[in-house]
Amino acid sequence: MEDINVNELKERLEKKDQFLFLDVREEWEYEDDNLGAKNIPLGDLPHQLDELEQYKNEEIIIHCRSGARSGNAKKFLESKGFSKVRNVLGGIMAYRDL
Repeated sequence: MEDINVNELKERLEKKDQFLFLDVREEWEYEDDNLGAKNIPLGDLPHQLDELEQYKNEEIIIHCRSGARSGNAKKFLESKGFSKVRNVLGGIMAYRDL
């Protein structure tokens, strides 16, 4: 699936669209700037994959600080059979600039 920009993310969050929103930053980063996503740090993702199994065919939108870690998380999840994964381009840094 195509990635998503912060404007589209903001719009989707405001409309309360249905998707799994995942934050792959470390816990301390998440606490500083939380958009309401489920927090699973990138390094923990392989060990917590079972928590996401129910979303395998659902839309998952992933963000991090700049878009790099979430891009890696997207590739990882796609390699595990998740079919509708989108990365937030620019991450929380771009979101703050809205």
